[in-house]
Amino acid sequence: MHVSPACAADDADWLAMRNALWPRSRDDEHRADIEAYDETARSPICLIARDEAGVALGFAEAALRHDYVNGCKTSPVAFLEGIYVRPQARGRGVARKLVVEVEAWALGLGCTEFASDAALDNVESHAMHKALGFTETQRVVYFRKLLSS
Repeated sequence: MHVSPACAADDADWLAMRNALWPRSRDDEHRADIEAYDETARSPICLIARDEAGVALGFAEAALRHDYVNGCKTSPVAFLEGIYVRPQARGRGVARKLVVEVEAWALGLGCTEFASDAALDNVESHAMHKALGFTETQRVVYFRKLLSS
């Protein structure tokens, strides 16, 4: 398996995997996000994992967050914005390899904390995070109320 920063040649695979991870977003929204990534920039970063035949297995997107990150004490914090491994590649160490590479990126930028989040009902993601060394810091439910005049 090979992990490298995403480039223009990865866009079709990246888009397909983003659609699988975030199906509620439209293709044009995903494309705009993809275009915002620049493989020469310090942050954000996207890494693509491919097998020996060049088949995309998964991706991880991370950024530096300078605002408050729940459960963290320092700034900036490396934040795992999204991680996805194709179902047929799960259980083969793809997520672990992606996270190890993001950690190396974060350490190179001077970060001492690495954070992430998951929906309250996404127990599969909770298990993955724990298996990768993350510890749960808190649970939050957000509320909103529409105002009318």
